[in-house]
Amino acid sequence: MASINKSIIQITALEDLAHKDTPLHRLQPSVKLIITVIYVLTVISFRPDTVSGLIPFICFPVLFMIIGEIPFQPLAVRCVLALPFAFFAGISNLIISRDVAIHIGKLIITEGMISFTSLLLKTVLTVMIILILVSTTSMNDLLYALIAFHLPSLIVIQIMMTYRYMSVLLEEASVMYHAYLLRAPMEKGIKLNDMGSFLGQLILRSFDRADRIYQAMKCRGFEGSIGFSKKDKLGVKSWIVIVIVGFFLLILRFVNISEMIGRVWIS
Repeated sequence: MASINKSIIQITALEDLAHKDTPLHRLQPSVKLIITVIYVLTVISFRPDTVSGLIPFICFPVLFMIIGEIPFQPLAVRCVLALPFAFFAGISNLIISRDVAIHIGKLIITEGMISFTSLLLKTVLTVMIILILVSTTSMNDLLYALIAFHLPSLIVIQIMMTYRYMSVLLEEASVMYHAYLLRAPMEKGIKLNDMGSFLGQLILRSFDRADRIYQAMKCRGFEGSIGFSKKDKLGVKSWIVIVIVGFFLLILRFVNISEMIGRVWIS
């Protein structure tokens, strides 16, 4: 039960960080969303055999965390959860691409090692920047920003309901798990024989809870769409921030600063 409660706390931890008052938090959600999209597209546009060009992009998450006063640990923990997917997706490169790319003394670095490292680095950078976006912007503000960019309301509602219902589902699981332990105090967890019925009951309870939530939303005037309380248009200052950040991102994309520094250092 403690692990379930811990999962609930972890889900809401980033949203709690979004209520701070820093220059990054005060920036318009649409501006932060545009910058995040530009950053992600710029990072993933690099060739699979590029590593040095990606290194300068580490400065942006670090700078944003400093400005937004975001602790590193909660972001790092969530970023590590995404690494196994990238690891298993890129591990085949180590086996297939065995051509030698670089000799560093007796150390041999193959093309597969480079592409594997590039994939892991891209994963870390993109996941971190998205986590920073969530940590500095409330979910409601993000949803309003998506609607402002004319994303179909059906998709926005689906994202909103999925995000909100995760904690509800975990609460139902926590109640059921607690009831199970009261009926089987000597058990350390749910027995495999009881897992099927436990999951079945959880699904049924989830459907019932979802229906009650929907009925409550209808009683409060929900008609299947999300409306603006106020429209937050992008001003001149917002566009200046977007242009400046986008300009630096484009410079880092087409100018390999890491190689330039390396050449100067060697010479």
